[in-house]
Amino acid sequence: MPNRDIDKIPFENFEAASRGVLALLQERLGFGLWMMTRTEGQHWIVLQALDNYYDVKEGTVFRWADSFCSQMVQGLGPRIAPRAQEIPAYATAPIGKQVPIGSYIGVPVTKKDGSLFGTLCAIDPISQKESITQEQPLIELLARLLGTVLAHDLKAIEQARLLERSQKTALTDSLTGLLNRRGWDLQMASEEARSRRYGSPVSIMIVDLDNLKQINDTQGHTAGDAIIQKTAKCLRKAVRQSDIVARIGGDEFALMGIECDEVGAEAMFNNLKGALQAKKINASLGKAARNPQTGLAGAMAVADRSMYAAKAESREIHTLVCA
Repeated sequence: MPNRDIDKIPFENFEAASRGVLALLQERLGFGLWMMTRTEGQHWIVLQALDNYYDVKEGTVFRWADSFCSQMVQGLGPRIAPRAQEIPAYATAPIGKQVPIGSYIGVPVTKKDGSLFGTLCAIDPISQKESITQEQPLIELLARLLGTVLAHDLKAIEQARLLERSQKTALTDSLTGLLNRRGWDLQMASEEARSRRYGSPVSIMIVDLDNLKQINDTQGHTAGDAIIQKTAKCLRKAVRQSDIVARIGGDEFALMGIECDEVGAEAMFNNLKGALQAKKINASLGKAARNPQTGLAGAMAVADRSMYAAKAESREIHTLVCA
């Protein structure tokens, strides 16, 4: 019986459109598993899935390099393979050793700038008839339409971020003009929801000033406040406009790198460290990229531990020098 959900138009967002496309394709072509995925560095994330065989859940994370789709995107294998094991790139792909794959369909879904977002793909344990290759134009058209919906969604996200920031007066730290802890927590919740829906990479940095209490005790709180303001200005200038900077404690700052994977996190970390050193601001830093399995809360916890480890190491070195 036809799935009447796919008759509801327009779709509310990319997620709903993806589900509609997967339902249509599974009804038309069968296959044990249809997926809409997102690539994020070495991760291959299942955003939506219709599974009648493999027990793959939405949110499951595979290694991108192991997948048939990674081979397809590189042009090493066809977009439709009725007998997947006859294609050398697919026959040797690690994912094929983990689960039975007799046939494969995969097409890229791209962002507005042409960069890869993820893939619309399907696998089945049984080989298919060669005539299935005639469906390639339809599947490619659906992937392009999903890319169009995605572009509108991502633009709406940017506009929502701008609106959130324009309404942040009550969420602003009065001393630095940065987000306060409540503002940071709200941004964390918003970005986590977006990352779960779209698989967007986000990184967290924690910056903790060294010896602020000593400055307050010896030079007064005015001097301490000046250091805090100087740090806030330095951090804001060192990151992109799209990134988020907050003062989450007396001497502690947090930064969120939007669309920032592990490689971007390393670059952001080094840039922040250099900027602080150039301004002669003594601080300990920690970083972590969001892991799809533990989310932003997990990344913040890792970044916090990394910062405290750096602080402990700095104190040990200072003690040795003074000795």
